[in-house]
Amino acid sequence: MTDRPALRHVVFFSAKDKADIPHIVKGLRLLSGIPHTRVFEVRENARRDALSSEVDVVVYAEFDSEEALAAYKADPLYEAAIKAVRPLREIRIAADF
Repeated sequence: MTDRPALRHVVFFSAKDKADIPHIVKGLRLLSGIPHTRVFEVRENARRDALSSEVDVVVYAEFDSEEALAAYKADPLYEAAIKAVRPLREIRIAADF
C-alpha cells in the first residue's frame, strides 16, 4: 500500500425531509474550509444499492493523524456546519478507520 492515510472518517446522513438534501449538502460543504484534511468530499448517495436507501448524504475525509481529526472537529466551521445541518437531519452515523 502506498501513502495510506492514518485515519479515514466517514459520516452518513439521512434527511428528515428529502427536499432538504441540497441544504444538508450545502451545510456540510462548510467543512471543506477546514485545513486539517488530506482529502475531503461531500456527496449525495447515488442509491445504487437496492437494499439500503436510508443514507442521503455522505462525508468522506482522510487525516494524517488523530490530532488532525481533533483539530478539524475543534474548528469553528465544524460548529457552523453542525448548526446548519442538525435541524435537517434524521440520522447521523460516523465511522473512523
